[in-house]
Amino acid sequence: MADSGANADAVLTYLRELQDRICDALATADGTGQFRRDTWARPEGGGGDSRVMRNGSIFEQAGVNFSHVTGTQLPPSATAQRPELAGASWIAMGVSLVIHPLSPYVPTTHANVRFFSATGPAGTTWWFGGGFDLTPYYPFAEDVLHWHRTAQRACSEFGDDVYERHKQWCDRYFYLKHRQETRGVGGLFFDDLNEWGFERSFAYQRSVGDHFLQAYLPIVARRKDQRWSEREREFQLYRRGRYVEFNLVYDRGTSFGLQSGGRTESILMSLPPLVRWEYDWHPQPNSPEARLYEDYLRPRDWLAELG
Repeated sequence: MADSGANADAVLTYLRELQDRICDALATADGTGQFRRDTWARPEGGGGDSRVMRNGSIFEQAGVNFSHVTGTQLPPSATAQRPELAGASWIAMGVSLVIHPLSPYVPTTHANVRFFSATGPAGTTWWFGGGFDLTPYYPFAEDVLHWHRTAQRACSEFGDDVYERHKQWCDRYFYLKHRQETRGVGGLFFDDLNEWGFERSFAYQRSVGDHFLQAYLPIVARRKDQRWSEREREFQLYRRGRYVEFNLVYDRGTSFGLQSGGRTESILMSLPPLVRWEYDWHPQPNSPEARLYEDYLRPRDWLAELG
């Protein structure tokens, strides 16, 4: 068990402020879209604040969720990873967001920062987790390079190897085994972080959360006015299917939320508003769509190759 010297109230304050800051920035960037806000309570304990923008000028759907939930029994998706926590009471809090832009040239993105604490017979343990990743449909090397340079800056004060370790973790986690492709071009992913002690671990979580807008909004600004046709839109909707497949088949956060009795609408707001599947589809050779598959949907050392 980790030491119990965690300040959950400080984490809670930061997460609420982060949700406000991200929603304000996205609404400003969109210019016309507004967030609908739903506060909810969970019968087993705790609740959350779900905010969703639909049909904005840039963002077809953007959801930014805050949750702070408690329980007396961990669900199977959690104890499968940590069997020593079976029967423990727990607290989980976090901010999770997924943005599905209208334009096929603006990437989809996901970010999450979270804190978990459990108390059982052996004492109390806690850890942080989170990260951010980018899912382009028509990728640009300069965008991918900017994204990973920003991710590297988020890690720079915490060790020379942190970016590389958490970048590789992201590549492994956001991988669709049944498709043999990454979900996008990666970013950062970390979990079970407590070995640095509370203050340093919390500082790292804040750095990751604070760098998300710096990573994403410049890409939005570069691509939002690029003209697109029905062909690009159809490909975007097809590729959104991969996002659905990952979230429903592999994503641990989705499994934990549903198994722990979380609010279903808030958990599944990560799914895109429109999506399509097509049987045994393959891109035309030498097409922009083929370039995504050939050059981007695999782990790469982006900083070395593009920098």
